[in-house]
Amino acid sequence: MTQKQDNHYPDHVAQALNQIEELKLNGEHEESITEAEKLLFENPDCVEALEEIADNYVSLDEYKKAEKACHRALKLDKESYTAKYILGFIHSQKQDWNTAVSYLKSSNTIHANNPEILRCLGWALFNNKKRTQGIVILERSLNLDPENPLTLCDLGICYMQMKNFDKAIQLLKRALKLDPDNKRVKDCFEAANAFRDRFMGMKKTS
Repeated sequence: MTQKQDNHYPDHVAQALNQIEELKLNGEHEESITEAEKLLFENPDCVEALEEIADNYVSLDEYKKAEKACHRALKLDKESYTAKYILGFIHSQKQDWNTAVSYLKSSNTIHANNPEILRCLGWALFNNKKRTQGIVILERSLNLDPENPLTLCDLGICYMQMKNFDKAIQLLKRALKLDPDNKRVKDCFEAANAFRDRFMGMKKTS
C-alpha cells in the first residue's frame, strides 16, 4: 500500500512512480526497487519513492531495509501514513505489539477508514490484550472490504481464540472460498473445526 500524491510532481516523476508501482504489483520487486532508487537519486525528497522501496522490501521479507526506507520517508514527511503503516506491519511480524499499535493508530489517524490499515490495527490490538477493541476494528475493516480473505482469516482466528467456533468457521469458510490455495486459511479452518468438535465433546462429557 503506497501513498499517491503524484499531482505535486512533474509528469515524468509521476510516470516513473506509476512504472515503479506496476513493477511491484507484477512481483518484480528488485526491478521496482532499482527504478525507485534511480528516481530518488534524481529527486532526493521524493517520499513516494521511499515508500515504494519500503513496500518492496517488505514483500522480499527484508524488514531492516524496509524500516530504514520508512524512517527516511518520515524525516521528509512526518505525515506519511504509508511509512507508519509499513512500520506497524513490521513490528506486528516481530510480535512487538505495543510499537505496532502505536504506528498503526498514527497511520489510521492520518488516513482514516483504510481497510488494510484497520485490518493490521485490529490484529495488533487483539494480540496486545485488547481483544474486544481488536475485533470491533477488524469487523470495520471487513465492512469496508468484505471480500478480503486476509481480514476474514484474521477475524476467524480471533473468534477461534475467543472460543466462538461457529463464527470462526463461518468466516474461515468464506476466506477459503475466496482463496482456496491459501495454506494459512486451510490450516485455520481445519483447526477451528477440530477445536469445535473437541469443545462439543468436552461439553457432552461434563
